[in-house]
Amino acid sequence: MDIKVCTTPVCPYCVLVKNFLKQNGVAFREIDVSKDKTRAAEMIRKSGQDGVPVTEIDGNIVIGYDVKKLKELLRL
Repeated sequence: MDIKVCTTPVCPYCVLVKNFLKQNGVAFREIDVSKDKTRAAEMIRKSGQDGVPVTEIDGNIVIGYDVKKLKELLRL
C-alpha cells in the first residue's frame, strides 16, 4: 500500500492523521508541503484543496482527519 500524507509543521489535524496511522501500524511517507512547492501544487491538483492534511492511499484522496474514510481505505 502506498500512503502519502501532505502536512505542514503547524497543522494540528496533520498530527492526528499521523498518530492514527502510527497507532494502527501503517507505514506512510510524510510530505511537508510548506517546504516543497512542487508537491504542494500536486496535492492541490489531485485533491482540489490547498489545506492540509491531505492523505493519498493508493491513489484515493482523504481530506482532513476523516477517520471513517481512513479506516475504509486501510481496511481497518
